Amino acid sequence: MRPQKIIFLSLVQINTLDERGIYQDLLRQFVQNGHEVTVVCPVERRSGFLTRLLKEGGTTILHVRTLNIQKSPIWEKGLATISLNMLLKRAIKKHLASSSFDLILYATPPITITGFIRWLKQRDGAKSYLLLKDIFPQNAVDMGMLRNNSYLHKYFKRNEQILYRLSDRIGCMSPANVSYLSVKHPELLSKVEVNPNAIDLTRVKAGSVNRAEILKTWGIPNDSVVYLYGGNLGKPQGTIFLLELLEAKTIHPAAFLLIVGDGTDYPVLKAWFENWQPKNAKLIQRLPKTDFDELAACCDVGLILLRREFTIPNFPSRLLTYMENKMPVLAITDTSSDVGTMAKSAGFGDWCLYGDQKAALQLISFFCSTPETRKSMGEAGFDFMQEHYDVNISYQKINEFVQGSL
Repeated sequence: MRPQKIIFLSLVQINTLDERGIYQDLLRQFVQNGHEVTVVCPVERRSGFLTRLLKEGGTTILHVRTLNIQKSPIWEKGLATISLNMLLKRAIKKHLASSSFDLILYATPPITITGFIRWLKQRDGAKSYLLLKDIFPQNAVDMGMLRNNSYLHKYFKRNEQILYRLSDRIGCMSPANVSYLSVKHPELLSKVEVNPNAIDLTRVKAGSVNRAEILKTWGIPNDSVVYLYGGNLGKPQGTIFLLELLEAKTIHPAAFLLIVGDGTDYPVLKAWFENWQPKNAKLIQRLPKTDFDELAACCDVGLILLRREFTIPNFPSRLLTYMENKMPVLAITDTSSDVGTMAKSAGFGDWCLYGDQKAALQLISFFCSTPETRKSMGEAGFDFMQEHYDVNISYQKINEFVQGSL
């Protein structure tokens, strides 16, 4: 097996491969198997850093200064996304002019850097692998953030189609994603495969935490059943629905809803919490990863929310956090996503339709009153993660594709 030179493009800022994370875990597998890895990612202007080149063992990390992309107003996010193509190409020419690559690996949504990917493919004769995490722009249309058939929608749609054509292989988050692409883009049928988010299982921490002490620190009753929602607090997730559940008089008295995250809906959630001051819920804006992991280890049920308007099959990455901590999953989603039906059929959780307050409250009551079921579902989720979401499986799929195309 010949070692490969891999370039990874991401909108997520990566500072070191020693951190835990779905991309860091995957890239470490390449490094550990003798491949040479270069990471190219934005460093947003709010950080104060300029474009810079970092070296870490056999890994090169190129931070490209951009406008703010994540958790920013839509106008700035749009300008930042559109300008990425030019900024990345200029940075590569300046800082990595002598480097060439065998594989271009990238995760959506990079649809506005199709020109950059095409240029890099042609320059190096490289293969390309798309890790499809998000189906854009349809998700923006579903959320009413982009008008169907508008000029901007057509522009993004055209770039999406170009990106799919440029990609030699497309790794999808779940079987529903493969089916969706196969129906909407039948020409991609030979390219698509299931290759979801995965983690380095060797870094999953064993042992227990002092639940009583940690929950006391955060003002959470130790005898409550803690439902954790951790992640982005934006319109797609529809975390506002959790407020409806908290306002309901029939919510189980043992249930405690813990919301940890940030996003465009955070101010709305914060205002509600300040007004209602609930005793059975807590909102935390953001936490360092180590603190979040420690708190997650004390929770009982993991929450996944997706608004019912979605026509695309989203598959949230927070599922792995819940599985790692042996939490059963309560998925409150649309009918397009298969995360809820998968949790139910594999025995690691349950599902109801987003907006169905009665069904959601019934499931909350069910989990509160069945501790043994919570435990068995949590164990089933951990086993499912080991079987399907081991990062070595993801690495092998990508490496076999590259080696097979040489």
